[in-house]
Amino acid sequence: MAEHPLAGTSVSKIVAVHVSYRSRAMERGSLPPWPSYFLKPPSTLAATGDPVRRPPWCELLAFEGEVALVIGTRATRVSVADAWSHVRWVTAANDFGVYDLRYADRGSNLRSKGIDGFTPIGPALLDAQTIDPERITLRTWVNGELAQDAVSGDDLLFSFADIVSDLSRLTTLEPGDMILTGTPTGSTVVQPGDVVEVEVTAVPHAGHAGHAGHDGKAAEREAAAREREGARETILSTGRLRSPVAEADYELSPPGAMPNADDAQREAAYGHRGAPGPSDSPAELLSAVSRVSTATLAAQLRKRGFNHVTLDRLQTTRPNRKMAGFARTLRYVPFREDLFAQYGSIVGGSGLNAQKRAVEQVRAGEVLVIEARGDLTAGTVGDILALRAQVRGATGIVTDGAIRDAETLRNALAIPVYYAATHPAVLGRRHVPWEVNVAIACAGVTVVPGDIIVGDGDGVIVVPAHLAMEVARDAAEQERQEEFATEMVAKGESVDGLYPLGKRWQAGYQAWLAERDVAEADTIEAAADTAETDPTATVAAETDASEAQRETMS
Repeated sequence: MAEHPLAGTSVSKIVAVHVSYRSRAMERGSLPPWPSYFLKPPSTLAATGDPVRRPPWCELLAFEGEVALVIGTRATRVSVADAWSHVRWVTAANDFGVYDLRYADRGSNLRSKGIDGFTPIGPALLDAQTIDPERITLRTWVNGELAQDAVSGDDLLFSFADIVSDLSRLTTLEPGDMILTGTPTGSTVVQPGDVVEVEVTAVPHAGHAGHAGHDGKAAEREAAAREREGARETILSTGRLRSPVAEADYELSPPGAMPNADDAQREAAYGHRGAPGPSDSPAELLSAVSRVSTATLAAQLRKRGFNHVTLDRLQTTRPNRKMAGFARTLRYVPFREDLFAQYGSIVGGSGLNAQKRAVEQVRAGEVLVIEARGDLTAGTVGDILALRAQVRGATGIVTDGAIRDAETLRNALAIPVYYAATHPAVLGRRHVPWEVNVAIACAGVTVVPGDIIVGDGDGVIVVPAHLAMEVARDAAEQERQEEFATEMVAKGESVDGLYPLGKRWQAGYQAWLAERDVAEADTIEAAADTAETDPTATVAAETDASEAQRETMS
């Protein structure tokens, strides 16, 4: 058997993150405010091809494809800005565990995940300093079928740098230490005879294309650096980490805890069926809801019995800019002198207050939603913090209170801000910034961290994440029907039986759809013909499309 790529390296500890991917948090039904961790023994390390043996009496062996970071230089209380420079290698890992033994260690996971051979890694290491940490893709296959597919910058709740910095606050990370950075949605139970494969791919920074590998393996793995089909960028790969599942070849008997599976553990191990699945990634959910109007989303949610999801009496700094993102929440409580003195400015002598923590925690694809109790007599956010949220990737800000620096927010900020009023006073006149990442009430609507927030010129609406794809698809169909009705009305037809679409117009609508599909196919074919004769036109079109998508989502 081959050795794993860290064989001969001193690995003092393996630190694993419980939940770090948004898709996994959605599956679990809660959004963590910060990373939490557990330890795995170095004796769990294994190589590609090594069998993962399910212990006797266990039925719930589950895989978790993960991106593993290997520390290169000692990290003690490093900043987020400096954290990535302490990472030497990136590789694929599989954090196997048996849910049958989770009960035995009260959260430490030692017996469920600390079993020999339960952390296969490899096959190759990628040089962390040559790749973009926001463009690392993790994929997992079970018996050749894709089970997990996530991009770090799209799905992570906490960046890799956030995780390294957070860990180093209290625990020194030594060279060779490994961090398992969590798993996206799609983890489930596997059986003896199954084969699980994990691959990590990355986009290199400019000037580093094609550089990967470790200890003479660079040439071997250079072949894995390939051109993504239809794209013009180099992709670096660890290769596929292959783990055949087998029955254990040893006995397990008392004394000591024995495997014990119950229905709750089975549900956790197999995955929650009501959550978005692997095909509904966070990026896909946001893309789907961003293509339809809030008016249509409201109509579709009303059909499903949701009548209290519109945030009322708000206006926006950018009425022509669409907003879609996952809720990152911030709650203010009424001003009280002693509480503001304790929590309003700098907490504990060095920490950030809740307002600044929320801004510094916001991730790309999120909307900062603020509960200000509808108080319009003090600002809740101003230009500097709004700009910081934008720089961190926020797609918008929503508050049911007032904003300050209104002209700057309207004219200089690219992302939309939805607000109830403007006011020159600072928040300390009426508010104490209290807590982040909790359920809040904003503009009369309950907003839970991880809800999808959509805004346009008509207003803001909350879409429960577990319904988002279904609602977006039905909303898109509704808008197609309304487009057809608009064309017919413009030609002089009555709205009777046409809007909403009735049986009399079904045949005409289907014929109209067919004609539109043909027209779209002709457009695509013409673009392909142009690309064959002028490849630069395709590059320009792809660039224009990417810029248009960023404009829509920003």
